[in-house]
Amino acid sequence: MKTIICATCGCSLVRLGISHEQAVYFEFQSISYAFCCQGCLKLFKQNPEKYLKETANIEVCPTCLAEKPASFTVPILLDGHKFYFCRCPYCLDTFNESPQYFIDRLAGKTDFKGLFADDEKACCH
Repeated sequence: MKTIICATCGCSLVRLGISHEQAVYFEFQSISYAFCCQGCLKLFKQNPEKYLKETANIEVCPTCLAEKPASFTVPILLDGHKFYFCRCPYCLDTFNESPQYFIDRLAGKTDFKGLFADDEKACCH
């Protein structure tokens, strides 16, 4: 299961508290990409191939929302969907206590406000 990440910085939009509707979108080579802010879109436009290469294999842990290269994760198959967990055993244990909540949050279907919801200096507010 994929969650939307910023095509420039690789941050999970869920972790930042940015909904699908709040994200900045840009089409490049007939594919629509999401960005956490106008600043990331501006950088992307300067060198799209560079940023797409850097963020191509980023996966997001459903529990802690850490963004990591797929090779640094532990993939788990659940109901036909692959989830990528950081290597922390706590995350998988916590996920197993309430998997549907974490699946919904990863998909942006909860009211999760993001890790920086109270930080007015965060780039995405």
